[in-house]
Amino acid sequence: MIGNRAKARQAIDKRTLFSVISASSVGTLIEWYDFYIFGSLAAILSSQFFPKDNPTAALLSTLATFAAGFIVRPFGALVFGRLGDLVGRKYTFLVTLVLMGGSTFAIGLVPGYATIGFWAPLLVLLLRLVQGLALGGEYGGAATYVAEYAPEGRRGYYTSFIQTTATLGLFVSLGVILLTREALGVDTFADWGWRVPFLLSILLVAVSILIRMRMAESPLFAKLKTEGKVSKNPLAESFGKKQNLKMVLLALFGATAGQGVIWYTGQFYALSFIQKACNVEFVQSNIIVAIALLVATPFFIVFGGWSDRIGRKPIMLLGMALGILTYRPIYDMMYSLTDLTQKQEITDARTIDRKLSSQPNGDRLTTTTTTHFYADGTTLKETERVIRGEATAKPAPAEVTKAVTLPTNNLLLMILLVFVQVLYVTMVYGPIAAFLVELFPTRIRYTSMSLPYHIGNGVFGGLTPFIATALVATATKANEAAPGTVDKPYLEGLWYPILVGGVCLVIGLLYVTNSTSERVEE
Repeated sequence: MIGNRAKARQAIDKRTLFSVISASSVGTLIEWYDFYIFGSLAAILSSQFFPKDNPTAALLSTLATFAAGFIVRPFGALVFGRLGDLVGRKYTFLVTLVLMGGSTFAIGLVPGYATIGFWAPLLVLLLRLVQGLALGGEYGGAATYVAEYAPEGRRGYYTSFIQTTATLGLFVSLGVILLTREALGVDTFADWGWRVPFLLSILLVAVSILIRMRMAESPLFAKLKTEGKVSKNPLAESFGKKQNLKMVLLALFGATAGQGVIWYTGQFYALSFIQKACNVEFVQSNIIVAIALLVATPFFIVFGGWSDRIGRKPIMLLGMALGILTYRPIYDMMYSLTDLTQKQEITDARTIDRKLSSQPNGDRLTTTTTTHFYADGTTLKETERVIRGEATAKPAPAEVTKAVTLPTNNLLLMILLVFVQVLYVTMVYGPIAAFLVELFPTRIRYTSMSLPYHIGNGVFGGLTPFIATALVATATKANEAAPGTVDKPYLEGLWYPILVGGVCLVIGLLYVTNSTSERVEE
C-alpha cells in the first residue's frame, strides 16, 4: 500500500514537473521566435528600413540594429532579475512576455524608409531595445523556475528542455517565414508580406499568457518568501560580495561567452553565410538550416542528461573546442559547394528572359533574368533590374541579385555541415542552464545567473553576425584594392568566434570545476 502511494505521488510530481516545463517552454519559445524573426529577415528588412543605394551598408545597419537588442539584454537581466528575486519568478516573466510580444507586433506596423525616412530605422531600433530588455529577463526566469522544481541529480536533464526552445524558436520563425512567402509570392512578401510573421506573434503571445497565468510560484522561492528570507537587495548581494562576483565572472568568461559565439555562429551566421557568401536561393537556404535545426534539437536533451552523470564542464568545453578547430574547414567546404568558378557551365543551356513593366510613378522597369546551368546540377539565376525615368534617358544604377540552387547531393552535404555546427551548439547549450543555476543560491539566483548569461549570449554571441559580416566586408574590400591581400576573405568572419571561444576554453579548463551535484540551498 505504501509503495503504491509513493508511486502515485511520484507520478503526480512528474506530471507537475512536465506541466511546469511545458508552460515555461511555450512562453520562452515564443519569445525566441519573436526575437529571431528580425535576424531571419535581415536581408529583406535592410531594404525596407534603410536607404537602398548601398546594400552592404544597409545590411550592416540592419545587423547592427539586430545586435542592439542583444547588447541591452544584460540591462534587462539586471532589471528583471532583481524583480524576479524580490517579487517572484512567475509574475516577472509574465511581464517580459507582454513586452516582447508587444514590441514584435509593433515592428510589423512600422512604415518603411520610403514612407517616413529615418524615423523608420529609429523606431525599429527602439522596439529592438525593448525586445532585448524583455529577453534579458525571460530566460533566467524560465531556467530558474524549472530548475527549482527539478529533483536532485536531474537538473541537467529537465532544464535542457528549456534549452531546446531557443533553437525551436528559430525553427518556427523560419517555418512561418517560408509558409508566408510561399502563400503570398516572392514579390508580395518582399513588399509587405514580411510583416505577417511579426503580426502573428500577438496571437502566440496571448495563448502563452493564458498558460502562464495558471502557473504557481516556484516552490523554493515560495518557501523563502514564507520564511521571510527573500533578498532585500539582490543586486548588492550578487555583485557586491567578492565570492559571488567571482562566480559571476567565472560563469561569463569560462562558459557563457564561448557558448554564445558557438550558438550564433552555428545557427545565425551559418544562415547569413549561406545566403550572402554562397548566394543560395532564399527558400533553399532556409530549408537547409531548418532541417539541420530539427534533426539536431533532441541532442540538447541528450547532452543535458549526460551532464547529470559526467558533469557539465567536459561536454560544454568539448563543444567549444570542436567549433574552434573545425569552423574554417567547415565553412570553406560550404563555400566550395556554391563556388561557380570551380564548376563547368553548360553554355548552350543558358536562358535569358527580359520583361518590361511600368512603375506607379511612370518610370519603366526592365527586369532581365539569366539562368545558368552547370554540369553538377547547380543552377544560377542572375536578375538585373534597371529603372529608366520618363524625364531622362539615363537609367538608374542596375540592381543585380544572384540566387544559386543546389542539386540534391550538394544540398544534403550543406545540411550535414550545418547540422554538425548545431550539434556543437547542443553540447555547449544543453547543460548550461543547470551549470548556472548550481553556481548561485536561491535568494539571488535569478539576478546572478541572468547577467553572465546575457552578457555572454547578448554581447559576445549577439554581435557575432555583425562583427563576422564586417570582417568579411573589410577583407573583401582589401582584396578589391589589392588582389591577393587576404586569402579566402569569406572565412575572415570566423576569427571572431574562434578567438572568443578560445579564450573561454582556456579559462574554463583552468578554473571551472566539474560537478554534477546540487548546490546546498541557503
